[in-house]
Amino acid sequence: MKTKIPAGEKLTIGLDLGDRRHHACVLDAAGEILAEEAIVNTREVLTAFCARYPGATVIMETGTHSPWVSRLVTALGHPVIVANARKLRAISQSQTKSDREDAQMLARLGRADPKLLSPVRHRGEATQRALVRLKVREALVRSRVNLVNSVRFLLKSLGVFVPSSIKAMAFARKVREQLAAAEAALVEPLLAAIDALNAQVKALDAELESLALERYPATERLRQIPGVGPLTALCFVLTLEDPQHFEHARAVGPYLGLVPRRDQSGETDKQLGITKAGHVQLRCLLVNCAHYILGPFGPPCHLRTVGERLAARGGKSAKKRAVIAVARKLAVTLLALWKTGAEYQPQPHPLPQAA
Repeated sequence: MKTKIPAGEKLTIGLDLGDRRHHACVLDAAGEILAEEAIVNTREVLTAFCARYPGATVIMETGTHSPWVSRLVTALGHPVIVANARKLRAISQSQTKSDREDAQMLARLGRADPKLLSPVRHRGEATQRALVRLKVREALVRSRVNLVNSVRFLLKSLGVFVPSSIKAMAFARKVREQLAAAEAALVEPLLAAIDALNAQVKALDAELESLALERYPATERLRQIPGVGPLTALCFVLTLEDPQHFEHARAVGPYLGLVPRRDQSGETDKQLGITKAGHVQLRCLLVNCAHYILGPFGPPCHLRTVGERLAARGGKSAKKRAVIAVARKLAVTLLALWKTGAEYQPQPHPLPQAA
């Protein structure tokens, strides 16, 4: 469908992304619908579509396809606004929701005031690819946990108890040593699969550590904190990408969903759980680090002192709140170290102010 575009016309395009097709709504400068169409989800079709509306502002929601589509459209010379889907209740809770309606709503909100969309900034392609490798490792570990649990459950039905203290890397070997030949043969396919996953996880660990050392030297500084390993440091650097995106180090807590939700109205101000916004994998890694810091092997440090003080207050879920607080404070400390280039001090010493 060809549309005649007046010279110098300021256009706004709402693009509702889908796996097979994207729905587009083009508004002219007066807010009238100039065109509506569904386009196939390929680079070639998107390029041809954008060429028909040079200079138009393109609005889209966050989603599976938004990172590469936004990079492509930006490279074609279009201003791009990526709306935070979690904040767009006008779309998600619409009574007449459809792809066509969503595209139109995105275009109208973007034309009226982009701040209504709570815009987000996608990471660069190189960073995105590195994060995919971390996600691949996470998927392999999750598969290994499922297989280990399956072996435990199946052997339990035969009256064989496998100690929970066995580590994943040694699980298959220890189970083979414990079982009689007939029992081992029953679960051998699962044990072989665990061995294969262990080898893949080990290879990925080496690859990711090399990646951190060669391309992200800031990770070495972050690993000064006991409990912060190469995976956590690398995930932190990749997720935030640039420390200067945060004017204040404390802003990283809300960004990673480590602050409480709030539902306040009048005299009511409920105490709720954390928002769980942001990168799930990094939040889980930070929480694991917090468990180590507060655990029996955690060395004395300011982070541990803060957590123990909160846990000592008692009350419902005191330990859980302490762990989350330490994870949040750890994220703030990591960002401050990254921004300032300072050496980590286990006991409280004011860090130099970032420029």
